[in-house]
This record gives sequence, C-alpha cells and structure tokens, in this order.
Amino acid sequence: MHIPPFDNQNKPIVDVDNETVPLNYFNIVKLKKGETFRYKLDEFETCIAPATGLIDVDCGVRFAEIGGRGDDVWDGEPEGVYIPTAREAEITCKSDAAEIFIAGAKFDQTFEPFDVRRDEIDLVQYGSDDTKTHRKIKHILGQKQKDKVGRLLVSELYTVGAGGWSGFPSHKHDTDRLPDETRHDETYNFRFKPNHGSGLQMLQREDGEVGDAYHVVDGSTFCIDKGYHPCCALPGYEMYYFTILGGLSQRSLKQYFQPTHAYQVETIPGIKDMIAKFK
Repeated sequence: MHIPPFDNQNKPIVDVDNETVPLNYFNIVKLKKGETFRYKLDEFETCIAPATGLIDVDCGVRFAEIGGRGDDVWDGEPEGVYIPTAREAEITCKSDAAEIFIAGAKFDQTFEPFDVRRDEIDLVQYGSDDTKTHRKIKHILGQKQKDKVGRLLVSELYTVGAGGWSGFPSHKHDTDRLPDETRHDETYNFRFKPNHGSGLQMLQREDGEVGDAYHVVDGSTFCIDKGYHPCCALPGYEMYYFTILGGLSQRSLKQYFQPTHAYQVETIPGIKDMIAKFK
C-alpha cells in the first residue's frame, strides 16, 4: 500500500491495528525548538529516530541530545532511543527544528529503554556498481541490540551513487514457515536527493505472475504485507528509505528469495553479510 506524502500533523501514518501491516507502527513528528511531543503505546515497542534535528527523550530515563543531523538524512549518522512497550515517552526539540521518525512493532513484553549513538550503528555496505545493487545499510536497531529488543528491526537504507536497485534479488517475508521464511510486516519511508527525484516500488504477489509498480516520491510511505518487493531510484538521484520490520513470532528476519531470481544471490558482492545482519 502506497501512502503519498501529506501533512500528518504529528498523527500516526501507520497506526495500531493497521489492516495492511498490523505488526507495524509509524509516525513522523515535526517539532520546533522547545516544543514537546508525548506518546504511549500499550502493545508496541518503539524506536525514536530523528531524521533531522536534535532532541531529548525522557521515558523515565532521560537521553539527551539524540540525533543532530542538518538539512536531510544524508547529513550525518543516525541515532535513536528504544522505548519499551507501554512506556510513555516525551520528545523535546533542542535544535531550531526536528523531524522525528517513530517506528514500532507489536510486542507484549517489556524490556529496558536504551539509546543508540552513532558509534554503535551497525553499518553494512554491499553490492556493486556493475550489478546496479550498490547500497549502504545503517542498522539503528540491528544485530548489536538483539538481546535488548523484542520484535523490532529499524534501519536506514541508502543507494550508493545515483540510480540503482535495492531489495534485489526479489524476496518476501510474509509467512511463518521456519526455517525457510518468517512473517515480518514492513514499512518504508522514502527520501530522494535532490528531493524532486523519485523511484519505483515493485510488489509481485506470486512468482511468475504479473505484479504491481508504484511511483514513490520524497516522503512516500509504503506498507508491505505480502509479496516480492524490490525498488529502484531513477538515474541521477540518490534514494533513502527508513525501514521498519516487525516480526510475528521472532525478531530475526528470514527472507525467502524469489525462485526465479534466487541464483543472483551468488552474483552480488557482500549480500550474504547483509542478510545475516537482520537478526
């Protein structure tokens, strides 16, 4: 499901009990200096990650000066704060302005809050210019936090260079059938550089059948319930997407590669290291 960009007025873009991705939650909060935003989700663990700007977060434990990026998501490294299920959180803007992503996954247990600083980000770069798959992934809640989080995976994905494909070979994760696949709902928010750029999100429900394609622009949100889902940026534009994964029965993601294209896992440099990090 494609949700075109709109002024959500700090209200959830993907709310609890969403029909397409019931395991996910997503909000974009925009604040000016000194403004605050509070929330509490009884059935979702969340991650507060500034897209831009500097914030303080208080959830009974105070985390000061989170973020600090400038004009866009290319201007520095990400940071975040993990908020346990059923814990109230307050966000205060410390810079002139801030745009804040709030990512959530359904989870019925409670862990402890913690922050993730830029030197704790799990970075993976893989692919190649020759295969048109060169990209960089910055895991905010990734493998390094595997024992501190329930079902939530949060990452930032960048195309390296202008143009190229991401999420290829085509894969899906819509059915719990271990050891071959896990059910993980997924939500993206796209950004482009320059921001008048755009891209294409494919969604193919069955191998060998005709699928759908969606034109995504700067600020587009895309929710994936089932099917194979590669995406690409137009030539001449860099692409970023904030990624939320929420597992049904476990946190570790097990992707099932589309049989038609699965052999290309062997042709893309570093892709197996990338797959191993979604745990």
